[in-house]
Amino acid sequence: MQYPRRLPRFEYLEPKSLTEACKLLLQNDGKARVVAGGTDLIPKMKRRDVNPRALISLHGIPGLETISHSQVDGLRLGPLTTLGAVESSTIVTERFNVLYQAVQSMASSQVRGLGTVAGNLCNAAPSADTAPALMVLGTRLKLISPQRERTVAAESFFAGPSATVLEPGEILAEIQIPEVPRRSAGVYIKHTLRRAMDLAIVGVAVAITLQDDTCHNVRIALGAVAPTPIRVPGAEAILKGKGRSGDLFRRAAKEAATACQPIDDVRGSADYRREMVEVLTRRALEQAWDRCPGSTEGKR
Repeated sequence: MQYPRRLPRFEYLEPKSLTEACKLLLQNDGKARVVAGGTDLIPKMKRRDVNPRALISLHGIPGLETISHSQVDGLRLGPLTTLGAVESSTIVTERFNVLYQAVQSMASSQVRGLGTVAGNLCNAAPSADTAPALMVLGTRLKLISPQRERTVAAESFFAGPSATVLEPGEILAEIQIPEVPRRSAGVYIKHTLRRAMDLAIVGVAVAITLQDDTCHNVRIALGAVAPTPIRVPGAEAILKGKGRSGDLFRRAAKEAATACQPIDDVRGSADYRREMVEVLTRRALEQAWDRCPGSTEGKR
């Protein structure tokens, strides 16, 4: 399908602080968009899916592209932190590897060099790759407006396809990922038609923490199989406090497949997606458990 190659006319605004950016959002009464990398927004504007009166760029605000880490605060990503910066971060690769796996699976290196983690979340596509990974890491999102500051859990951020809980004048100011406990590991598996440059048909993220030889904690999140990325607490409950068991993995995977709400589209039928959720959840659980430091399987 052809669409206009030129952007529609808009006003380009360059605030010097996040507070100023929030005020400009309010002043434009829902007819402005915040732009960071623009890899999702600009194509939408060219297709006339959205037609904002103004674009509010964050690039004139210093310090928003940072990646910081401490054992107390965990990992902090600014709203201009690019996917490429996350991909090349040693801290992310070593300590938050499930996020690295998700980012590395996305788009092309050129797009990852421009696109931001915050933008991927705010675009709120059901197939967003960073969302399931951030959910299983226990991520919280710092939202600011001229009136207040609040934080929400990553799994509570999405309100529907292309919709978030951001209120008028509110901006995602920071992505806060707690320190990963010892004896933990995470896995992200993305199922696509092509090996690269493709949206997920199914995305599965798993994070497991072991205590002795049992599952102390587990998080399972799914992408592209519901109106929003989702956690599946019913599947998690099957594994908590239990030892490694293929039967338990199968039960948890089946529960995840039951909990999802896939649709039929050009990339796959609902039935196919549900079946792949079961297959990939079981596979991700097995891999995450085996990668936990000190696991019996991991020592082999």
